[in-house]
Amino acid sequence: MGGVLDELDGEGAGPVSHSVKVYALEHVQLAIPPNQETCARTFYGGILGLTEVPKPPPLHARGGLWFEQPGLKLHLGVEADFRPARKAHVALLVDGLATLVEACRRAGHSVVSAEPLEGFQHVYVSDPFGNRIELMERIEPGPPGAVVGRAPE
Repeated sequence: MGGVLDELDGEGAGPVSHSVKVYALEHVQLAIPPNQETCARTFYGGILGLTEVPKPPPLHARGGLWFEQPGLKLHLGVEADFRPARKAHVALLVDGLATLVEACRRAGHSVVSAEPLEGFQHVYVSDPFGNRIELMERIEPGPPGAVVGRAPE
C-alpha cells in the first residue's frame, strides 16, 4: 500500500516524538442497527436539525449516514451486532435547549435531566436506538438561562 502503516511495520512501541501531536477531533461515529437509516435521518436530521451530507462513494455500500456542518461531524455507521452506547456519548452544543427538549419528548424520545455543570444547561436524550446523546446549551455563570455563545449562522 505504501501508507503510514507500511512505514511503521516492525517498529516497536516507544515514545512518540514531541513534534507529533493530536490537535483536534475530526469526527465522531455512533453505531446504528442495520437498515435503520430512515429512522436515524428523522431523529438526527429532522429533530436535531443536523445537515446530512453524502457519504463518499467507496463508503456508501456500508450503509449509515453522515451529518456535517461547521464545527460538527457526526457519522452513523451500521453495526450488524448493534448494542447502544448507554454511557459513552457525544455532547452536542445547541441553541434553544428547551425547544429541542420539547421536540424530543413530542417524538417519544427519553430525556433525562443532567447533573449541574457550571456554564451549561444540559440533558441526556436517547436516540431511536438507545444511544445516549448529551445536549448542552452555554449559559453565563450566575443567573440561569443567559446564553453566552450562539451557533454559527
